[in-house]
Amino acid sequence: MSEVTVGIDIGTSSVKAVAADADGNVVGSARIPHPFHVPSPGRFEHDADEAWRRGPEAALRELAGTRPAGVSVAAMVPSLTAVDERGVPLTPGLLYGDERGRSGQRAGHPAESGELLAFLRWTVSEAPGAAGYWPAQAVANHALAGRPVLDTMTAATAYPLFDWTGWDAALAAEVGVRPEQLPELAPTGAECARIGGPDGPALASGCIDAFAEQLVAGADDDGDVLVILGTTLIVWAVTASEEPVPDHYVIPHTAPGKMLVGGPSNAGGLFLNWVTSLLRDGGSPDDPARVPVWAPFPRGERVPLNDPERRAVLADLDLTHGPGSVRRAAFEASGFVTRRMLEATKVDARRIVATGGGTRVDEWVHALADATGLPVDCVAVPEGGALGSAWLARIAAGLEEPTAMPEGRRWAGIGRRVEPDARWSPAVAARYEEFLAVSDLGRP
Repeated sequence: MSEVTVGIDIGTSSVKAVAADADGNVVGSARIPHPFHVPSPGRFEHDADEAWRRGPEAALRELAGTRPAGVSVAAMVPSLTAVDERGVPLTPGLLYGDERGRSGQRAGHPAESGELLAFLRWTVSEAPGAAGYWPAQAVANHALAGRPVLDTMTAATAYPLFDWTGWDAALAAEVGVRPEQLPELAPTGAECARIGGPDGPALASGCIDAFAEQLVAGADDDGDVLVILGTTLIVWAVTASEEPVPDHYVIPHTAPGKMLVGGPSNAGGLFLNWVTSLLRDGGSPDDPARVPVWAPFPRGERVPLNDPERRAVLADLDLTHGPGSVRRAAFEASGFVTRRMLEATKVDARRIVATGGGTRVDEWVHALADATGLPVDCVAVPEGGALGSAWLARIAAGLEEPTAMPEGRRWAGIGRRVEPDARWSPAVAARYEEFLAVSDLGRP
């Protein structure tokens, strides 16, 4: 039996896939780009047919020569589209932060937003006769193996529609759907189908992309901080404490006895790509003191502000600043958001473990180290969502025991370490204090 498994990660700008052997070595990779759309300042969507259905199919075809034993798909949350009886999307693929997911009430805690339920209400109104209403993972699983399966961890983001045992039929009826129009449910990591017939690769039920990243990052000890440098910035500080932190998530880690504290922020690649597209010719400034300060919220902020109406601010800009200074300010802003979360968690942080495509961007990694004052260990395989999915595919294929999910840390590896730059530290520390003040200026 093949020891190779394939992990697929549906990202904001591309579908990434890796084939990994039993030791976690990448033996094949694929990237299928797709656009995201911002039709208005408050909207954020995919062409769900291109990104969620055809993208995973194309990625798997590119890796067909690896003859995998198992496949697993991860994707961002929340997401939703309506589909016809063939599983072909009928409506835009709604993505996290889209205004169509707002309930009209600002949640006191990010887990209470009800975003997916609001997505469902809008999607039903647009396509009331649809055969199904599925998140990205279910669309991909149906495309690969004919079953619209959703794992229970991803389903939990639909709470209270998912009540930890199944879909709430009464609540579904209030929205205008029947439970059978929602995805089939299966435990995270479980085999749910076979691709191409009974002798084909096992298909796992899938998972959340950030969870897949966590499995293989190796940020498992007190004081480790997992930072996912993706389209969304995600910060998880590792701790043994279960004490609540206002306006932050506190969730179980896969490492025994550990918790993760932090959450997602919009100060990630979406913000940084927007800034750098305006300043393509900006190189790093020579003077550490000659950098302005961004409040990095052109589409609102998630943790800890939980304010979709917050907007970006560029402060302390003067005629001596060039494009490089404004670029540097943007990357520092991402680092400042990370530092603010860490200070709120009160975790005694000792290092950052960085994963995601942003680990290839030196400006981002160096600014993260300088802004937090912590060394940054960049993982050896930046496509952590795909690599972690490949680990889950091993469980679905019977190559690992169902209880082996935390053992994904066996595949963790560090590619390089970036230390804070002492020449920049004093100026960056002063700008962090300015950032805290400026962050309040973008309120409507």
